[in-house]
Parts: sequence; structure tokens; C-alpha cells
Amino acid sequence: MFGFGKKSPVREVSAGELHTMVSNGQAVVVDVREPGEFAGGHIPGAINLPLSQFDPAQLPAAEGKTVVLNCAGGVRSAKALAKCSDVPVDTHLAGGMGAWNSAGLPVEK
Repeated sequence: MFGFGKKSPVREVSAGELHTMVSNGQAVVVDVREPGEFAGGHIPGAINLPLSQFDPAQLPAAEGKTVVLNCAGGVRSAKALAKCSDVPVDTHLAGGMGAWNSAGLPVEK
């Protein structure tokens, strides 16, 4: 009975690690910030699924890639991950866009 239905622990990736994953075609980034925040700058190629309307059924089919959720600082992406108990998504960007921007990585508008 113990462990039955238990979700995997949350996996955090650093900004540098995510940049490498995206560059190598190994990740699909889903940004859970609101549309205005997303429009102000996001990880290149990211898909916007705001937490306020977040439905794990709308996550893209990753087909061999890791789906990585991100937000401004990591809190909302962790909340979105908590809603993903029925889908194989367990990864988010540690520190969110703040960490991405601090690392000087590219931003798309």
C-alpha cells in the first residue's frame, strides 16, 4: 500500500542545463506565467499555458523530450507540477525566468 499512486519527486534543472537541453532538442518548455508576462520575454520556443487556466491535458506531446515547466521564480511552475499527477511531467526550471535572465541566456519576445 505504501508508495501506491505516489508521484515522482520534482526534478529541478538549472538555467544552464535547460539551455543545453533546448539547444540539443531534448526539451519542450512550457511557461506557466500569464500572457502579458510571457509576451514581455520568454525562453525561445516556449509554449504559454498560464497557471490560472492550467490543464495538464493541454501539455504538448513531447515524444522523447523532457517537458520542463517554468515561471518567473519557480513557485508557479512547482504548483503546476503538483497538478500533473496523471501525466509524465516532473521537471521545472529552478529559479524560473529570474535565473534564466541572470545567466544571460537568450530571451524571445
